[in-house]
Amino acid sequence: MTELTFRPASGLRADGAWLADWWHTVDRWTLGAVGLLFVLGLVLGLAASPPLAEKNGLWTYHYVVRHVLFGAVALATVIGVSALPLHLLRRAGILLFVAFVSATALLPVLGTDFGKGAVRWYSLGVVSLQPSEFLKPAFVVLAAWLMSGAAERGGPPGRLISGFAAASIAVMLALQPDFGQAMLVLAVWAVMLFVSGAPLALLIGLAGAVGAAGAAAYLNSSHFAGRINGYLAEEVDPNTQLAYAQSAIREGGLFGVGAAQGSVKWTLPDAHTDFIIAVAAEEFGLLLTLLIIGIYLFIVLRALLRLLEERDMFIRLAGTGLAAAFALQAFINMSVAIRLLPAKGMTLPFISYGGSSMVAAALGIGALLALTRARPQDPGATLRDAL
Repeated sequence: MTELTFRPASGLRADGAWLADWWHTVDRWTLGAVGLLFVLGLVLGLAASPPLAEKNGLWTYHYVVRHVLFGAVALATVIGVSALPLHLLRRAGILLFVAFVSATALLPVLGTDFGKGAVRWYSLGVVSLQPSEFLKPAFVVLAAWLMSGAAERGGPPGRLISGFAAASIAVMLALQPDFGQAMLVLAVWAVMLFVSGAPLALLIGLAGAVGAAGAAAYLNSSHFAGRINGYLAEEVDPNTQLAYAQSAIREGGLFGVGAAQGSVKWTLPDAHTDFIIAVAAEEFGLLLTLLIIGIYLFIVLRALLRLLEERDMFIRLAGTGLAAAFALQAFINMSVAIRLLPAKGMTLPFISYGGSSMVAAALGIGALLALTRARPQDPGATLRDAL
């Protein structure tokens, strides 16, 4: 497979200062939107996390301070990754894939469940690490490299190899069990497969295979069956997190009950993570919820519009995969809160509390920004710079 070469970004400074080069070529609108998400996450963390800190006997703003620290690491990650040349980005993605797929495979031996019933984390003392979060952006870069290489004369069977990698990851995640992340990986790979030009019949066949695997999981996993049965039940158990979240969303109405006036954060153990959108809806209402949805849509659509004009297959595939992963994770998190989907245990990117999820999201967005930086060879660069 031929080496991917980096095409110098437009707007390079004569003094060669990388920060100036980065600032003149990166999509600053997307960067600002990501910053706004983090600020909103900090505000919602201030609203949602103090009750949990009190229950755990911690300082009131324990989780808020950690959120700020995670955010600082995430910001540095976004800047550092988005400044990478394409060949270094590809190499870093492949190395991270090897590291985190190995870490995911070793979870049954070295991991912990923190009392949540799913072995998804490594305990590192003051922090924990969830390797599946980092595996997603790394897998996208690897799959894009393989699929783009398959288009070259004498290239490897990239679709087949990337499909095997996606299936292996999905199986490892399902065994944790983490069916939500497993389905997310498969969905992102399917999107990339479609963009690479795979025939529709193949995609339909793969969808059927995934459906069959889901049926098998329902029959053989009490965890999976419980989530599906709870989702399909006519009445929601009033003592579940989903019931509390739905009640909070209804109570919020259009403008919310007011900052710090909500009650759901006192009953939801995951109010600051998986169900942070319920806190937003209760205290700040539908308007803030729509603003959050709008920011996610803006980031994803802006990236896809820029990628439409890109001629490099690796950039198109990797960028589309990263945008799809970002969009699907946000969609799944918010859909669970309104019972549009079964409970998944998935965070809301840059808003939910969590070091692994925030830094991993920063890796993905940083890579997406690196892929969509302005380049002189791109005929749409002038138009995109004006957007």
